[in-house]
Amino acid sequence: MAYTYNYPRPAVTADCVVITREADPKVLLIQRGFDPYKGCWAFPGGFMNMDETTEQCAIRELEEETGLQLSDILQIGAYSKVDRDPRGRTITVAYLAIIDEPIAVTGQDDAAKAAWWLLSDLPQLAFDHDDIMQDAIKVYHRHKA
Repeated sequence: MAYTYNYPRPAVTADCVVITREADPKVLLIQRGFDPYKGCWAFPGGFMNMDETTEQCAIRELEEETGLQLSDILQIGAYSKVDRDPRGRTITVAYLAIIDEPIAVTGQDDAAKAAWWLLSDLPQLAFDHDDIMQDAIKVYHRHKA
């Protein structure tokens, strides 16, 4: 059955924050290969397909953009600032994965690069990923053991 709506609907994305359990934790970032924010660093993530959950989207995008395959992720939260994405009204659901140490990654799909960054020395992040990072760190400290 087809539906027609009289109001616009936002796009939905999912992002995956991967942090290591090391004494000096690292986080996995991708360098964006396309606009918006081409060349800037961000979390692996992207638009949700119609046949998947946000959790499935986060896991898929992580693998597509970095080659990293994980299945155990925790939801950090949903982010819905009106202007968070210059392409249009977009809501993201962010997830956290905690792993023991960095795993080899490579930039794939629309990611020009993938690299591990010290939490103590992060670049400026694209979109509202600085806000997401602060929330991810709080969740990380509650679950890293």
